[in-house]
Amino acid sequence: MIRVKDLRSKNNRCRFCTKEGCPRPAFVDYKDTGSLKKMISAQGKLFSRKRSGLCATFQREVAAAVKRARFMALLPYVEMN
Repeated sequence: MIRVKDLRSKNNRCRFCTKEGCPRPAFVDYKDTGSLKKMISAQGKLFSRKRSGLCATFQREVAAAVKRARFMALLPYVEMN
């Protein structure tokens, strides 16, 4: 049986960084709700860096973008089921 942990380590690279490194200034668009939804759980919590695979710079940018999107009512604070 293949462990889930082993499968995650292959794709555990920052999706925003290029091969040359982390682009400066780091910017994540808060209006791109499709990519932001992939980084929050069903309860509305942000995934950790280990789970999402982001570098520290972009993890901070994603957190700020999610907060902006929630304030602008583009993303919900909590999923209602």
